[in-house]
Order: sequence, then C-alpha cells, then structure tokens
Amino acid sequence: MATFLDLAPRGPVAARLPSDQWDVFLSYRSLSRPWVLRLYDILNELDYSVFMDQFVLSPDAGLRAQLEQGMRRSASAVLIWSARSEDSEWCQKEYDALGALESRRDGFRSVVLRVDEVELPLFAQAKLWIDFKDSPDGPTGTNLLRLVCGLHGLPLPPEGVRLAAVHDEAVRRSAARIDAARAAGDADTLIALSQVAGEAWSTTPTLPCKAAEALIAVNRPDAALSMLEPLLRRFPRSIRPQQLKGLALARQGDWRAAQALLGELYALGERDPETLGILARTWRDRYLKAGGDPRHLRKARNLYAEAFAQAPHDYYPGINAAANSVLLGDLDVAEHHAAAVEKLVGTDVRPGDYWASATVAEVQLIRRQFKRAAELYQAAIDIAPEDRGSHESTGDQARRLLAQLNPSAEERAMIEAMFPPRDT
Repeated sequence: MATFLDLAPRGPVAARLPSDQWDVFLSYRSLSRPWVLRLYDILNELDYSVFMDQFVLSPDAGLRAQLEQGMRRSASAVLIWSARSEDSEWCQKEYDALGALESRRDGFRSVVLRVDEVELPLFAQAKLWIDFKDSPDGPTGTNLLRLVCGLHGLPLPPEGVRLAAVHDEAVRRSAARIDAARAAGDADTLIALSQVAGEAWSTTPTLPCKAAEALIAVNRPDAALSMLEPLLRRFPRSIRPQQLKGLALARQGDWRAAQALLGELYALGERDPETLGILARTWRDRYLKAGGDPRHLRKARNLYAEAFAQAPHDYYPGINAAANSVLLGDLDVAEHHAAAVEKLVGTDVRPGDYWASATVAEVQLIRRQFKRAAELYQAAIDIAPEDRGSHESTGDQARRLLAQLNPSAEERAMIEAMFPPRDT
C-alpha cells in the first residue's frame, strides 16, 4: 500500500548544480536540534544530501566561513524558527544571505518552518513558510509533503495530500496515547501500541522513537531495545534510533556495547551534542563500574564540554560538564559551567519539563544551594511521577555530587529524601 512519502519528490533537488555539494542547507538554533535531527533523518531517507552543521563543520576551521561555503554550495535551504530562536539578529543575517542567493541564482529556494507557538518575525512572514507547531516530535504528514514539494517548486500531489491527512490523524492519536502511557508509567501499553502499529509507525521513525524514549524513561530499556532493532533495519541511515539504542544499552548497564555503538558514530563524524552526550555517559559509566579510573571520568567531562562548546544554548551537555567537573574535584571549572547553565535555565521549575526542571535543581545543588535544590527536585518529580528510570538516574547523580560537595547532615538528608533507595 502506498504511503504519502511514496508520492513525495525524492532527492536530489531539481535545481542542484554540478558544483553543489548539498541538496538542502538547514539553518536553526541549537536548542531546536532534536526536532531538526528528525528532519535530517527523514530527508536522508528520501535521498537528499543535507548540510547540518554538527555533521559537517570542523572545529579547527572558521565556523562562519564554513557555514557560508555550505550555504553557497547548497541547492536549497530550510530556516527553522522557534521560540528558542531568541537571537533574531543572527537569524536575520541567515535569512538575508538566503535571500541574496535566491535573487542571484536561478532555482535556489528557501523555506521557513515554524516549529512551536511563536510569532514569526516580519522578515520571515514575508517568505513562504510552513507551520509545524502541532508536530513537536518531528516533521510528518501534510506539512512534510509540502516542504519537500516546495524545495522542488512542485505542486502537492492530490493523492499524496489525502494519504498525508490520514497519516496526520493517526500520528496525532498515537502520539497522545504514547504520552498518556508514559505519564501513567504503563510500559505494557507502549509495547502494545507498537505491536499493532500501522502505516503511521512505519513511514517515518518518529512514533517508534517516541515510544522507545518513553520506555527508557519508565525504566524498561529492554523493551526499548526490542522496539529499536527492527527500526534500525528499516531506517539504517537514521541517527535518532541509534542514539536511543545507545541510551537504552547504557540504562541497562551495558556500557561496553553502548560505548562501541556511540564510539562508532563519533568516529564516523556524528558530533552532534546528543551523540556526544550519550557517548560521554558511557565513559562516566565505565568510570563508575570498571575500577574508578579518573581518566575515564575526565574523558566523559571533556566530551560533555566539547558538546557544550558546540551548542552553548543547550543546557544538557553544560550541566553534565559541570557535574563531572565536581566529581573530578575541579570545583572552579564546575562553577564556571554551572553559572553558564543557570543563565540558560534560570532558578525556577520549568512547568511540564522534567529534565529541564531537574537540571535547574542540579545547578542549585552544584552551587551549594541545598534547600532550594531539594525543593526543585521535588517539583521535577511531581511533573513526571512515573518516569522512574529518569528519577533513578537523577538521584544517582545527586548522591555522587553530595559526596564531593560536603553538605551538612541536614542538607544531605533533604536531598536524599527526594530519591528513596531502589529496593523500597
């Protein structure tokens, strides 16, 4: 049975010149990277050659010059705009450069994507734009079809539009069921959803990845791995399933297999912050489980710091660079990273976001604000009370930090009370 992507134009982009290296140039802010990575995966599966900075740029060369060269050697471009695109001056420069290319070069097209509920700036509203605000887990369906047709300057195929609309509704319902099952800690429902999956689960990796991530969060990495294996065979070029497999292996305690998988991605040039972050975790796990060699912990800290330097608006590698610096006894370095992360996440709970809220708490812990840290850890747990795997991971990290930070007995008890022992 045909799917909407079977009717979508595939790469290369029609306007690609012999001198072009890329079909599509992706322009985005670092905190939109998870969403953009889903787009990158899908475009790769559709045979487009995609310029995404973290997979292309060399830190040893001028980044601005490399970006400009990548843009000039691309046949089309996509500008991703979100509420996190706070640096509008930077985005204006990217947009102006794309406009200049469109005016000078026959066939070059650029498209603006809105990926959450935010008003587009005037310069972007004047351009062709597509609204993905109702697709928080990644591009799919009608708007994805509109995007790839727009890159070629082609009209939407009527049958493709019909199939994409059906797909949109199936994705919407399945995503809601995954969210509900995750909130309830219901691993059985997550597994059952994937087993009766239809076209919406097989056309793109979006839904299976969302379900696998939920299984990891509710502490069922074994089930996540079972879900990911057929997905990896079906989408061998997709990065996200490989990242999730590495994370599931790490959560299962198999740091060797996780490190082999993520290390291979790293060696192949996949240097995006999430890959770096999961790889760093495997080195930290190796430190914890294989003799406590400080060289392994230093390797973890340096990988997190590399990721944070690449994505200074992404709190995840920053907080881990800070925490691992504490464990190494580099308290001045830890304070430097923690202060940078605090500027990103603030000092209050982030409603609806467990990991962001847990990060706010961990920053306060590292900065020795123990009472406030305990309050924030409790608020984070209240956001996702059934994400037990996430709570265990957070609690283990808090205990390791406490061992280095020398709190009073009362301060230590406040933090430990948030995370009961695993056998209770």
